[in-house]
Amino acid sequence: MSDLGILIPIVALSIPIVAIWTKHRRDVIAMELQATAEKAAQYATRNSELEERVRVLERIVTDGSYNTALQIEALRDVREVDASTAERKAGETRQ
Repeated sequence: MSDLGILIPIVALSIPIVAIWTKHRRDVIAMELQATAEKAAQYATRNSELEERVRVLERIVTDGSYNTALQIEALRDVREVDASTAERKAGETRQ
């Protein structure tokens, strides 16, 4: 009977401790859930921005004038190389 007399006060004092701990765990889980939801919203926003950028790039690449622009840039690159080579050769002949 004396064991039961000791257990009753221990259980009675444990109930508020368990209640406080349970409330604390609920609050922590609620904060983690809110943080997770905010991160998910940020990722969704970033994902939609990236998808839009990919759509724009696809339009640019599939546009016929893009190929023309690439050919023009390639010709400019060749001219720049030819001009720098000619200047270098001219400088060597002067010496």
